[in-house]
Amino acid sequence: MRVVVAGSSGFIGTSLVAALRAADHEVVRLVRRRPAAPDEREWEPPAGRIAPDALAGADAVVNLCGAGVADKRWDDARKQVLLDSRTVPTEVLAAAVAEHGVPTLVNAGAVGYYGDTGDEVVDESTPSGTGFLADLCRQWEAATRPAAGARVVRLRIGLVISPSGGLFGKLKPLFQCFLGGRLGSGRQYLPWISLDDVIAGMVHVLEHESIDGPVNLTAPSPVTNAEFTRTVGHALHRPTPWVVPAFALRAVLGEIAEEGVLAGQRAVPKVLERNGFQFLHPALGAAVAAAVRG
Repeated sequence: MRVVVAGSSGFIGTSLVAALRAADHEVVRLVRRRPAAPDEREWEPPAGRIAPDALAGADAVVNLCGAGVADKRWDDARKQVLLDSRTVPTEVLAAAVAEHGVPTLVNAGAVGYYGDTGDEVVDESTPSGTGFLADLCRQWEAATRPAAGARVVRLRIGLVISPSGGLFGKLKPLFQCFLGGRLGSGRQYLPWISLDDVIAGMVHVLEHESIDGPVNLTAPSPVTNAEFTRTVGHALHRPTPWVVPAFALRAVLGEIAEEGVLAGQRAVPKVLERNGFQFLHPALGAAVAAAVRG
């Protein structure tokens, strides 16, 4: 296939491009600067502009654009940045997919779509929840509507485990310094997934035309924050006696704490499993061990 990737220089995009090329697919990378390599094409989402030949002959477009949700505290201005950095590129790409007759659009999203679901097991048929993150994800997914007539896959990605970057990459230094511990009650579920399975799942979706609509990119065995803490501590040979109380998290992180740390989703990948996807790391222990080995 000829696959056009937006957000190719990011944490997930870099690995996806490498995997697609390893599988003998041709990759075109959209960049927001003057192209510096033969596989790059320039685009400017705020202006709605894409290089005329960027989507020529494309079999699929993958959109991974979006500012980091937990990079800064949320105020009104930051929330607008989070929304615009997702919906604007998505709308531009969706319209271009329709204009050029590209058969497939795979659009990134997040399990935050479901809101805080407590102990309830949720799959792709579960309706959206409440809160800023759920609303953000709804608008993000709605921005794919201009891609009328194309197969549109709306990914709902969980918390990524990898040697660097993602959830584990951020927490590893704390655990190594004996600062790992439970967050709040520890009962909130973490819909984790290894980076290897994120990438393999995306390739699987691209290569299986029968997959359409929402797809949870999460491991089949979500765990609570307390179980996650114990597993990471065991893998790094560090005790995890600490408890960070909810009030302290709220004081330091603001609204992010309520929706991004103390809330959770017990999300399962029903669509992927129904379509024969085989997880490389179906259990958290194996995923964390692989991340520790690097």
